Amino acid sequence: MAGIGKGSVEFEDLLPVIAGKLGGEGLIKELCKGFRLLMDKEKGVITLESLRRNSAMMGLQDLKEEELASMMREGDLDSDGVLSEMEFCVLMFRLSPQLMKDSWFWLQQAMHQELNNNVTKS
Repeated sequence: MAGIGKGSVEFEDLLPVIAGKLGGEGLIKELCKGFRLLMDKEKGVITLESLRRNSAMMGLQDLKEEELASMMREGDLDSDGVLSEMEFCVLMFRLSPQLMKDSWFWLQQAMHQELNNNVTKS
């Protein structure tokens, strides 16, 4: 995805910063919050209409209609015309080249933390 607006910080530049500050689990929580801001509250998914309507809250107000539709198409892995929470999170990772590069580190960190939690519960 191209920059959000001229002179503004690109969205994909912020995800690695958030991940660095919050860790993998914190990043996922923040992505889930973003999903809830963009979703159609009645349907529980992001539709093109809900993305269009709520995009200003996420700094996407400068995106054109075709860019929003393209984002929906790119993220819609099961071709049902909407984005589920998982599809949204996958799309955000895919739109952040640095985050994709770092994702193995965050996955390993989350798995290590989960293993430690399971050991201490036993």
